[in-house]
Amino acid sequence: MPSLKDLKNKIASVKNTRKITKAMQMVSAAKLRRAQDAAEAARPYAERMNAVIGGLAASVGTSASAPRLIAGTGSDQVQLLVVMTSERGLCGGFNSTIVRLARAKAHELIAAGKTVKILTVGKKGREQLRRDFAAHMVGHVDMSEVKRVGYVNALSIARDVLARFEAGECDVVTIFYNRFQSVIAQIPTALQVIPAKFEAAAPNTLYDYEPSEEAILADLLPRGIATQIFTALLENGASEQGARMSAMDNATRNAGDMITKYTTIYNRSRQAAITKELIEIISGAEAL
Repeated sequence: MPSLKDLKNKIASVKNTRKITKAMQMVSAAKLRRAQDAAEAARPYAERMNAVIGGLAASVGTSASAPRLIAGTGSDQVQLLVVMTSERGLCGGFNSTIVRLARAKAHELIAAGKTVKILTVGKKGREQLRRDFAAHMVGHVDMSEVKRVGYVNALSIARDVLARFEAGECDVVTIFYNRFQSVIAQIPTALQVIPAKFEAAAPNTLYDYEPSEEAILADLLPRGIATQIFTALLENGASEQGARMSAMDNATRNAGDMITKYTTIYNRSRQAAITKELIEIISGAEAL
């Protein structure tokens, strides 16, 4: 049985921890609102960009003049996995669910005889993946200094990926991230961005393009890929704050339960000590 002093120190320590987790929960709640607004605001633009490029891609089809970003290299031997996680922890299973999906995909590709390359965005993903795939890691994007994700961050990642594709370093590029659904639900998502796949909207108007559809598509595709990456970063940001808010709420509740438990033990131990002292006093008085 721990001493009363030890119990008192434990209660004080857990109370301090509860203050910290509660503060982190409130900070995450404030950040979540901004991140969720940003993610929701970007969705209509991304959907419209997807529809426009999808329509052009459908009309171009698989013709010889189709851009390589649509047609691909004719092979899927070299696969680049872009794994997007957070720079910090304390967000429940947010990072592990993304890494789990990427790890399963990597093992599947390796088992099929494919060459796997991994580009990580965020420190936590790199830390987990390099245990098993250190030889497959070809780059890392540090986001630790980024306070608020902007399109420029996505553009930088897109340029890196596109440069690797144009240099023949990869045939297929897939990004991994968490799509935000709610504070308690984030959906691990794998999205192939090269060869680009855009869903065309139902055509209700015919357009004549000048210059050619192929030329316009070649210009729009890099922007479309950057937009997909930007949307993934925003979804990831909202998911991270939602997961951290939920994790800190659970930690605060658990700390409260521990305080209640230790306080009960402390009170019982204190009462037992007082009772013991009274018995000793009464026994001593009777002896006299």
